[in-house]
Amino acid sequence: MSRLTHAISGPYAPPVATRELTAVSADGSRVHVEVHGPEGAPAVLLTHGWTCSTAFWAAQIRALAVDHRVIAYDQRGHGRSAAPSEADGYSTEALADDLQAVLAATLAPGEKAVLVGHSMGGMTIMAAGGREAVRERTAAVLLCSTGSSALVAEATVVPLLRAGRVRTRITRSVLGSRAPLGPVTPMARRILKYATMGPGAAPDKVDACARIVHACPRIVRHGWSGVLEALQLDVAVGELQAPTAVIAGTADRLTPVVHARRIAAALPHCVGLTELAGVGHMTPIEAPDAVTARITELVATYVQVKEGA
Repeated sequence: MSRLTHAISGPYAPPVATRELTAVSADGSRVHVEVHGPEGAPAVLLTHGWTCSTAFWAAQIRALAVDHRVIAYDQRGHGRSAAPSEADGYSTEALADDLQAVLAATLAPGEKAVLVGHSMGGMTIMAAGGREAVRERTAAVLLCSTGSSALVAEATVVPLLRAGRVRTRITRSVLGSRAPLGPVTPMARRILKYATMGPGAAPDKVDACARIVHACPRIVRHGWSGVLEALQLDVAVGELQAPTAVIAGTADRLTPVVHARRIAAALPHCVGLTELAGVGHMTPIEAPDAVTARITELVATYVQVKEGA
């Protein structure tokens, strides 16, 4: 058994940041931010999902930071960002505030970045998409394994039950549990793999995800579960004006691929939907090369770097 919060070697071990800083959000919350790669390079901002941290993006950071400036931050309550002290600190508006603060703290005037969000990170980008302060800093967007509404009703993490009130009620109790996850054991890995990853996920990928998820404080996990249950961002999807790509796994039980298809159909400027066969919810770790390649394509197409930068 182990309480390590992330892999310590291999492609899923978090690389050391070039620099670290703290962004201060609208309500005074302090957000931990890491910057990787050379100054002046095309900018990519990564925002992780529920129960994760900057460690979730280790493979993307390692690959992209050679010739991109990669910005990653811990969502409030996750990783090294402090948990909200008030109930209203758990909201999609608060997530949008944090994203706006990170962009302001890391991008130069007039600079734009490709924004990449996984799961709750994608919801963060959707929630902030209508804000002018975010739009003016967004070159393009990649939404990974995310949804805009009906998350609990459409999740299939509870086996052998058809969609309906009984499955929704049980799913709500499972995802919103206040119980501690404890150390990462073989049984914990099996459970996490079933709920969040595709059947073919390699052991090292399962272990990397398990360590990250188990490190999330149970109070924070429960606090955000209520926000996800009540999520309603369908209107916000229509306000996301930047060129936006969507990527999802066909074996995703938390946000089944129907969510990705619905978002892609509703986006004002969708530039492609990629469905990864047999991949579950943890796309950046399960299919790192595919996710990184899509990010690279968006940067090459939509980011302009000022000469002499």
